[in-house]
Amino acid sequence: MDKMRKRDRLEVIHDFLRIIQLSNNSIKPTPLLRKSNLSSQSFSDYFEEMKSKGLIKEVLDKKSRKHIALTEKGFKYLEKYKMILGFIEEFEL
Repeated sequence: MDKMRKRDRLEVIHDFLRIIQLSNNSIKPTPLLRKSNLSSQSFSDYFEEMKSKGLIKEVLDKKSRKHIALTEKGFKYLEKYKMILGFIEEFEL
């Protein structure tokens, strides 16, 4: 695949959720922004969309600092995405 190709919406959502999952399901907004490789505006748009769709949630730690975590629905998205990729590979699409 062409490395310079723009990520599509589903890939961005997958990458975003995967970063959270790989961070023991708890990451602060700033490191998530840096690791997501999105502009601040795109990050905000995706963040709000995923929050409103129930894929992620904000959690406060003991010192009232905001962390982002996956919801059950967010974990399910990652699971289904993996199945779709397997399907695509299997049929060489």
